Amino acid sequence: MAQITLRYIPFKTDVAFLQIKQTEVSGIPLYIIFFYIHVYSAIFVLLAGFTQFNSYLLKKRPTIHRNIGRLYVFTILFFSAPSGLFIGVFANGGFYSQISFVTLSILWFYFTLKGFTSIKNQNITQHKAFMMRSFALTFSAITLRLWKIILVNLFHPAPMDVYQIIAWLGWLPNLIIIEYYLYKQSKK
Repeated sequence: MAQITLRYIPFKTDVAFLQIKQTEVSGIPLYIIFFYIHVYSAIFVLLAGFTQFNSYLLKKRPTIHRNIGRLYVFTILFFSAPSGLFIGVFANGGFYSQISFVTLSILWFYFTLKGFTSIKNQNITQHKAFMMRSFALTFSAITLRLWKIILVNLFHPAPMDVYQIIAWLGWLPNLIIIEYYLYKQSKK
């Protein structure tokens, strides 16, 4: 993900993924701004999210857990999810891809907000469950790219077909796995 993000430094409008988004870049003035907000904030969210389930931090360094958690929540609620929503409206692959990315952004915002409000209300169990859901959606940045590599190398579908498929595969299986895990935990 760092390598992907570094392609967009310095700020350019015709590099990597943006090469196929020139209609949006030239026709929608805010697109490039929201795109870069999303790309630049995502790397921080991923790094912050990876630390939050570390048992050492949770038990021995709760202040670090809280501070990184606040960065994670703030970045998603004010940068990553809103910018994802905006660029999701213009996703490649048409209507089905757009619905997927818009839904992903809304759920990402909601789960993160619920995780934050749950801990403010001192409901640790609910906080953990919602933050796991949130990170499952954060992690879609990685799983989407993995699915793309798998699908392209195995099946060689048309590019827009790939977008329609990975738009859903990027996050839906992640969320199903977390829901299954939470269900199994509730039965213990």
